Amino acid sequence: MLKILQARLQQYMNCEIPHVQAGFRKGRETRDQIANIRWIIEKAREFQKNIYFCFIDYAKAFDCVDHNKLWKILKEIGIPDHLTCLLRNLYAGQEATVRTGHGTTDWFQIGKGVHQGCILSPCLFNLYAEYIMRHAGLEEAQAGIKIAGRNITNLRYADDTTLMAERKEELKSLLMKVK
Repeated sequence: MLKILQARLQQYMNCEIPHVQAGFRKGRETRDQIANIRWIIEKAREFQKNIYFCFIDYAKAFDCVDHNKLWKILKEIGIPDHLTCLLRNLYAGQEATVRTGHGTTDWFQIGKGVHQGCILSPCLFNLYAEYIMRHAGLEEAQAGIKIAGRNITNLRYADDTTLMAERKEELKSLLMKVK
């Protein structure tokens, strides 16, 4: 069942996730983004442009996915209700307890995080993260680096984001948008 859900989600992911995000995408690797950054640096040198980078790695990114927000995002991007319902059922009623040096805590509801190791989690994370990045307004920002007729503000690989700009002030502006 998970493989079927993954195939259905993948169709939406291919439409929703831009090329700047290479994480969890078939045929894309970390080294592709490294090569892209090197190419951008070479072009900046060629056209005598300054370039500033900010490398961000969001700690425990899979654990930060808010379930209620995820369901709203899936609805907004057009995931059919029956698929969202199946996903909700996978996450419904999750509880946990924590063992400490003083004993075990009471059971509590889990309302955040996608399952580590589940084949659906990369898709769910990418859709969630893309929604947040899209609403951060990076593409509309008067920042980034203009190369080959494009304005590039960021490159991403899963939860790793590289912001880039031609001026320090622009980079700071981009950073404040994704903070």
